[in-house]
Amino acid sequence: MSDIRCQEDYIRRIHKVQDYIELHLGKSLSIEELSDAAGFSKYHFSRIFQGILNEPLAHYVNRIRMENALFLLAHRTDKSMTDIAYELGLSDSAVFSRAFKNYYGMSPREYRKEYSKNCKESFLLSEYNKNTAKKEWVSNPFPVTGKITVETMEEKQVAYVRHIGTYETLAKEYGSLMQTLFTYAMKQHLLVEGQNWVLAMYHDNPEFGQESQFRTSLCLTVPKSMQIQEDGILGRMMLEGGLYAVGHFQIHQNQYPDAWNYMYQEWIAGSGYVPRNSYPFEAYHVDASVSEGSIHEVDIYVPIEPIRF
Repeated sequence: MSDIRCQEDYIRRIHKVQDYIELHLGKSLSIEELSDAAGFSKYHFSRIFQGILNEPLAHYVNRIRMENALFLLAHRTDKSMTDIAYELGLSDSAVFSRAFKNYYGMSPREYRKEYSKNCKESFLLSEYNKNTAKKEWVSNPFPVTGKITVETMEEKQVAYVRHIGTYETLAKEYGSLMQTLFTYAMKQHLLVEGQNWVLAMYHDNPEFGQESQFRTSLCLTVPKSMQIQEDGILGRMMLEGGLYAVGHFQIHQNQYPDAWNYMYQEWIAGSGYVPRNSYPFEAYHVDASVSEGSIHEVDIYVPIEPIRF
């Protein structure tokens, strides 16, 4: 195997571990379990992981847990400290409280109180696409609106290529990443007329995550009956089924941030639903790389669940 192919295979395996951690965050996640998911010896896995992501494995798992904790504390006030601890794979609320305070320097209860007090200046979800000045938001709160439906989606198999980094670097590399996705999908005969969705999945909540570590997967849904060969370029994962708020928009390229803001800041607040701790995505009806002046038909999927009182 060439050096380039070997490096690609290592990167693919690390992406598989990232996917595994996301799906099993409520478990203890031992080094044996994670190295097995990657297909590496446990004696070398930690060094390989750190070498590729420039972040120690234990720090990575803890960071993902703590960023999820911020989301749950801020937006899921129906969940107790014990609920959150269990959801994050921690044994009890005391362990969660110590871990959170060690990481952020304040207790989970203090953070929840402070976030609630300052929520009128809450983060703009437009950060999923670009930086937007808050003064623009104040002067023109919802320049884009769309039809919102609540739908139950079945689990889907996807082939993906992944970008790790800021959304600014994603924008620069988007075209080549999409070309790579389709080129390798064609080589494997994964394109089936009328059955492939083109998606951009955002794994990290930009309100709480580290910008340089944002993970975005550009995906192509593939019928479950078809086998995806993880060849060092394409990865395979399952897109979580369940309840989603789906915003149907016809927008220009520069209006994606406004569409995201409408979903999170306007619709969901009075909907009777709360965001589910899963990953939102955009589904494109046509080629997402069409020219700047063209109208884009896009559906924004936000995972939700009913509010518990």
